Amino acid sequence: MFMTAPTTNTHSAEAKSSFKPIVVSGIQPSGTLHLGNYFGAIRQHVELHASFESYFFIVNYHALTTLNDAAALRKYSLDVALDYLALGFDPSKSHLFLQSDVPQVTELSWIFYTITPVSQLEKGVSFKDKVAQGLTANAGLFNYPILQAADILVYGGSRVPVGADQKQNVEICRDLAIRFNDRFCPNDPVFPIPEPYILEDVAVVPGVDGRKMSKSYNNTIGIFDEGKELKKKVMSIVTDSTPLEEPKDPLTCNVFALIKLFASDSKREEVAAAYRAGGYGYGHAKNELLHLITEAFAESREKRHELAKRPNDVMDVLREGGKKGREQAEVFMRKVREVTGLITTY
Repeated sequence: MFMTAPTTNTHSAEAKSSFKPIVVSGIQPSGTLHLGNYFGAIRQHVELHASFESYFFIVNYHALTTLNDAAALRKYSLDVALDYLALGFDPSKSHLFLQSDVPQVTELSWIFYTITPVSQLEKGVSFKDKVAQGLTANAGLFNYPILQAADILVYGGSRVPVGADQKQNVEICRDLAIRFNDRFCPNDPVFPIPEPYILEDVAVVPGVDGRKMSKSYNNTIGIFDEGKELKKKVMSIVTDSTPLEEPKDPLTCNVFALIKLFASDSKREEVAAAYRAGGYGYGHAKNELLHLITEAFAESREKRHELAKRPNDVMDVLREGGKKGREQAEVFMRKVREVTGLITTY
């Protein structure tokens, strides 16, 4: 049994310094994207994609760990593409594609399986959390970090925008990059050592029941929910029983926690003052939130409606992105096959 390579390894520093910065990240198409996805990931992806060479992919292999409905997986995968494009992702500046369009990812995963101690995966916090939520403890869920590492490293990813809850998986990816380089190519590292790009000031987005917004909890508000559906969800947000006329603490209110994400500084202060003054009920706050959500995504919502009428255009974006993804992945896989001694005859 070998030990996990320390992140202070000298080869790590070499690998970090000799690669250009490449941003990579994926999002799982296991349901309708919600406000937690937007503030925790998509907003940052859209901001980053125009500034760096980047690869953003829809991780449909990962989705199979919890979703076993072919029609739903196809729908959600295309919905994610629609959402990204509607929210400002420009395919002329970056690459957006389906994970399953890059077979090199699963090829690299197998190679990583052979150098990963089982004990490392058994310590996976994310795996334990998901099983505790009632998800089936299948091998795909257990090995999730290995596929995620392949997702990152097959493109030479060096910057990985992730939520704080995924930081351990990025550490596993770093360990794999170091271990692979040390074992097979210590003098000429194949992989960079990726760094997590985590926005520490992003608050947990509460769901309608007050817990973290998550598809697993069925407590989400969709990014593009509208009309009666949006109103029903906003009005169902859990609050306490403080009467309308009494002062309220905005900092303990689920509705205000969502308002803060959308409101300008002046609007935030105005609403907080109304809470504390009394005579401002949770119904008032929910109506304010409903207005803010509707306005925030109005332009993107209209763009999404138009894109949905042109599914072939969306498929063209994914097709072109997949082509670029395969080309970049093959650059690294040629090196991987060479240093590991894998012979191919094609």
